Amino acid sequence: MTPRLLIYTRTTDYRHDSIPDAVNAVGTLGEFTVEHTENPTDLERPLEAYAAVVFLSTSGDVLTPAGRERLAAYVESGGGFVGVHAAACTEYGWPYYGELLGARFERHPEYQPGKAVVEDPEHPATRQLPAVWDFRDEWYDFRSNPRGRVRVLLRADEASYAGGGMGADHPLAWCRRQGDGRVFYTALGHAAEAYRDPDFLSHLSGGIAWAGRLSE
Repeated sequence: MTPRLLIYTRTTDYRHDSIPDAVNAVGTLGEFTVEHTENPTDLERPLEAYAAVVFLSTSGDVLTPAGRERLAAYVESGGGFVGVHAAACTEYGWPYYGELLGARFERHPEYQPGKAVVEDPEHPATRQLPAVWDFRDEWYDFRSNPRGRVRVLLRADEASYAGGGMGADHPLAWCRRQGDGRVFYTALGHAAEAYRDPDFLSHLSGGIAWAGRLSE
């Protein structure tokens, strides 16, 4: 049976114009079926049929209490969870979500070019990337550094852009385990142009494949 992904893009705060491009791009990444929703009741139903649930630039409170319970149970029992960009600006009032994702958004400088440094070239999300990757994004700062709680895959080189606020150790993409589940997060993916960039699509595809166990 073809693996299925559930992509969730509900926003109750800032909404990214890139969401339609992002959804379309994910649909081209692999041998899986993509289902897209912004209806919170769709997260209240059983999720076990999905290889991974992808929160793609969600923002604000996007889940019902029943949806929160269902998502947590799904991940704890072995489901895959992927957060992209503004997924870190989501569900601030639900402590479990902050633990699940690994860190919460704090601020970002202006959209600009910079450099991302690959820390883990063996992971599917980074193995196709150059060791130092030139990219253009918002270079999110986080409320706390997730290192030590996550496996850091990429870090930002704050010397390569203006306005960074985390210093020399600035994780940008990572993965972790939650219960029996797998979690992948990337802070990149602000603009529509990212979803036409082969390196970024390789990065995202590898992260989804790892979280959903699609490459095993």
